[in-house]
Amino acid sequence: MAECFVLSSKKRSAGTEETDGDDLYKSKKSMLSTAAPWEDPAAALASARHEFGEHGGVNMSIEASATFTVMEPETMRRMFAGELGPDRDFFIYSRHFNPTVLNLSRQMAALEGTEAAYCTASGMSAISSVLMQLCSSGGHVVAARTLYGGTHALLSHFFPRACNITTTFVDISDHEMVNSAIVQGRTKVLYFESISNPTLAVANIPELSRLAHDKGVTVVVDNTFSPLVLSPARLGADVVVHSISKFISGGADIIAGAVCGPANLVNSMMDLHQGALMLLGPTMNPKVAFELSERIPHLGLRMKEHCHRALTFARRMKKLGLKVIYPGLEDHPHHELLKSMANKEYGFGGLLCLDMEAEEKANRLMNYLQNYAQFGFMAVSLGYYETLMSCSGSSTSSELNAEEKALAGISAGLVRMSVGYLGTLEQRWSQFEKALSRMQDSGVFKN
Repeated sequence: MAECFVLSSKKRSAGTEETDGDDLYKSKKSMLSTAAPWEDPAAALASARHEFGEHGGVNMSIEASATFTVMEPETMRRMFAGELGPDRDFFIYSRHFNPTVLNLSRQMAALEGTEAAYCTASGMSAISSVLMQLCSSGGHVVAARTLYGGTHALLSHFFPRACNITTTFVDISDHEMVNSAIVQGRTKVLYFESISNPTLAVANIPELSRLAHDKGVTVVVDNTFSPLVLSPARLGADVVVHSISKFISGGADIIAGAVCGPANLVNSMMDLHQGALMLLGPTMNPKVAFELSERIPHLGLRMKEHCHRALTFARRMKKLGLKVIYPGLEDHPHHELLKSMANKEYGFGGLLCLDMEAEEKANRLMNYLQNYAQFGFMAVSLGYYETLMSCSGSSTSSELNAEEKALAGISAGLVRMSVGYLGTLEQRWSQFEKALSRMQDSGVFKN
């Protein structure tokens, strides 16, 4: 059930408020969403509270203010003392809480089926903030060895130097290895991606969560690759993080992130004295929050088409003799696992990989796909309406050294494709075949 902060359109007087001394940031039981029990992410989004505009507009108003006025001098003292807060429509400063960002946060909590959520300026700020909230100096993290390159660099280089937080990287599919790496009493977090970047390995979220919880470890899952497809919190994870910049945004024009999880964690991250989000300040612009809140309602439609085309292309590429990695294919080692965990009707994800084995072949293929056949763009990121392609080893996973790439299963010629939905499916497939035929004629590739 999504955490719900009630935001009225009129400024209230503190003198009329009754408080019980609860935490400033914690919504009361009576303020929680009255939506039906969570069954499907799209249904949960539709049942979440709709915020109307100041003058009755069907879209909410943008609260662009950095600071907020009070009607009585005593109110400000009470807000800073923790007696009044956003659950009663009292706001201090937009680095703290902002009504427009709170609305998007409610949507993210509904999407992931968590008690609460809060949105940030980027996916990396969401990841770094939640890990810094959960780990102190001397802390230990166990993480998947196959991760987005920026996350890997954060854990392997920045945290040990700046925070004295160390990480043991493991094969997340080897549960015995994961269990052995967890040091009870010292390990604070088990961190992995629901579907790994870029190899598209699928994590067994229920089993990994059970294993971690048995040792008192918090499970943090990056669900950027599979919004709607997987719901990690419903499968046992404690915290779900997102780079909203990807599928959720869908326009390749916004940088944003989110932390979704228990209300007590989100509240602690916004604490005036100890909160990572509050004190590090990765604040989302309310105008960005408004833009994103208007895109989330059609995320389900977009994801279904991304996934449908990815599966269709993967099947056809496989028939052509290409080495395709896609968890929707029956020969993918984690196909049945994903089927058992996935929400119905959303498919198996919008990304696929082609392993061309050598970087030169990968680059030649991408060059033909973009510049000869107009199939897609050579660009990092994902979730755009056009197909985006990159050679992961030399781009988004370049932070890993050669040994780390080998352990992660990232070959030099691995091409990651985020399959778009612009144009007709057959139009795009004919463009792919055109590029492949040109490559075969050049003698660089023979299937």
